[in-house]
Amino acid sequence: MRIVVGVKIVQGEIGPFDAAALECALATGAETTVLCMGPEAVREPLRKLTRRGDFRTVLLCDRAYAGSDTLATATVLAAAVRKLEPDLVLCGRQTMDGDTGQTGPCLAALLGWRLVPNVLDFSLEKCRTRTGAEVLRRPAVVTVERIAELRFPSLFAKEKPVEVWDNTRLGVAEEACGLAGSPTRVLQTFAAEQGNRKCRFISRNELEPLLEQLRKRPRRGWAIPESGKKFRRIWAVGHEVEKQAWAIADEVVFLEKTTSEEIARRAAAEKPEVILWNADLWGRRNAPGVAAFLRTGLCADCTSLETDGKRLWMYRPTYGGSVMAKIECRTLPQMATVRTDSGGGEVIFSCGRGAADKWSKVKKLAKTLGAELGASRGLVDTGRVPYALQIGLTGRMVSPKVYVAIGISGAVQHTCAIANADTVIAWNPDKNARIFEFADYGILEAFS
Repeated sequence: MRIVVGVKIVQGEIGPFDAAALECALATGAETTVLCMGPEAVREPLRKLTRRGDFRTVLLCDRAYAGSDTLATATVLAAAVRKLEPDLVLCGRQTMDGDTGQTGPCLAALLGWRLVPNVLDFSLEKCRTRTGAEVLRRPAVVTVERIAELRFPSLFAKEKPVEVWDNTRLGVAEEACGLAGSPTRVLQTFAAEQGNRKCRFISRNELEPLLEQLRKRPRRGWAIPESGKKFRRIWAVGHEVEKQAWAIADEVVFLEKTTSEEIARRAAAEKPEVILWNADLWGRRNAPGVAAFLRTGLCADCTSLETDGKRLWMYRPTYGGSVMAKIECRTLPQMATVRTDSGGGEVIFSCGRGAADKWSKVKKLAKTLGAELGASRGLVDTGRVPYALQIGLTGRMVSPKVYVAIGISGAVQHTCAIANADTVIAWNPDKNARIFEFADYGILEAFS
């Protein structure tokens, strides 16, 4: 059994998702190769990483690879994987800088391998994913969630050499990698400031009267600005992105959610200018495969779209949501997975890891007050709460009248998904919790 683990070094460190993938591979006892694409500067961090276990390490390094987007990166990785001939490729669901989660699915499509994404429990026979159990049929590309901690090096472990492969070894066409092979391009980045509010602190006893008062207010809702000039005709996969599609086009063709192969074949024949997808688990799994088949760009998790009738500009959060990026696609079709607002009713009570042991009480209070339930990724990752309740950058966006965050610290990836709530109430005993910067009201008490 041979396993390749794809990793990315960001600011001198391996990300937690890729670290989990490496630990999963090492735990199997299989022959393991760590594969990383990057500049010469990442050789030293990779060398230090070799103390963590018995594995081979290969760095893909060439000037031709500089500036690669997810498709170009997957193209280079696929060339290396074909030479290594593993049975499995493991990688983290996402990196900590781009957060797109597209490289793994693109790689699977380019290799023609089965994709097993969003794995919560890994074994060589069966994986538990966000959507249920899947038998692991090889060859496959597996993307894992943050499900394991990478082992520490033993006291006497020594660093091992890092092999460096350049493009003379891989032979990737220059027009398929680097900037030349990257259909998407970042035009601008800026700090994400949406959602900041001025918090007024109240007591626990004031919560219920306040909720009744806020329920009576007219709902602000979530407005999607329409472009002054629109595309004549675009495609949308499924009806979840209907509002976003009509905001940028005069005519929308809605496609059924079939397979990435069928959608790609139809797109290759009919050549649409734009294809929009919902940024849910199904869209994140299938859209990258279509992008790989068509050799076109895909922008992930877009929160807004803009057009002049010919070009599509896509805005998405990156670096965990702290930075917004304006991105264009230089090829056709221009594709994006779009964050859709699931609304969430009038009131949502959302629980975080900080109140994990109070989950049953949160459910009881929500039922008493007629509220829906939500959860942070931290709580969902413990396995106590289903993924369907997850609110955040990797879950749902919501815009209820009132959002009550209980035991939630306020990580950017969570607050960016509740920015359209009319009122946010934060319940956390830590007065320094970041969530209070994004709340209209705060309760500085432990939940009980």
